[in-house]
Amino acid sequence: MTELAGASERAAVGSKSQQAYAAVTARIVDGTYPPGHRLVLAKIAHDLGVSVVPVREAIRRLEAEGLVTFTRNVGATVAGIDPTEYLYTMQTLSLVEGAATALSAPLIGPGDITRARAVNEEMRACLQHFDPLRFTRLNQDFHAILFEQCPNPHILDLVHRGWNRLASLRSSTFRFVPGRARESVEEHEALLQLIETGADADAIERAARLHRGATLDAYLAHSGADR
Repeated sequence: MTELAGASERAAVGSKSQQAYAAVTARIVDGTYPPGHRLVLAKIAHDLGVSVVPVREAIRRLEAEGLVTFTRNVGATVAGIDPTEYLYTMQTLSLVEGAATALSAPLIGPGDITRARAVNEEMRACLQHFDPLRFTRLNQDFHAILFEQCPNPHILDLVHRGWNRLASLRSSTFRFVPGRARESVEEHEALLQLIETGADADAIERAARLHRGATLDAYLAHSGADR
């Protein structure tokens, strides 16, 4: 009975740790906790209605993933992304998201294509009175439809980590390069047509990879002009 009780208690802590991880990650991604924000464990635990233990475990996991940094005498804070980190993360994301999209393609049905095209049309309409934050949210919705059916959970996990890691900076990427937004919508339609017509996996992966790379190139060109 003691062993069973101990196992049950560990499972409960693990479940609460996962809940805390999901909650803190969501707040980092949506900007509630911006870069530099100090993560006070007791406050987060109170907000979530859990003890400090699962929150501490969640913060350690986020630190290992690079979303949180720990500084002596300061504690845990939300990490920012410097230009070099942005470059490396986008390069990695172009590879893993391209692979995830290609692997998902055979599993994407007509209904998924219709949903993705509807989101892309919302993005096109958004260009008329450009709202970069809304455009970015729609952009994530669009790509999620195309990669979420990836049957390889390890690749899918890497894609999710990449999107989360870029979240704080991605919220303003299209603000920096609004001209890229129009090109992005057209590339989305071309990617949908490849999937819809049953193009081979290599063509789909290459198109998805080049699409992500073009956004990186536009951002880097803008950053270079600023310097």
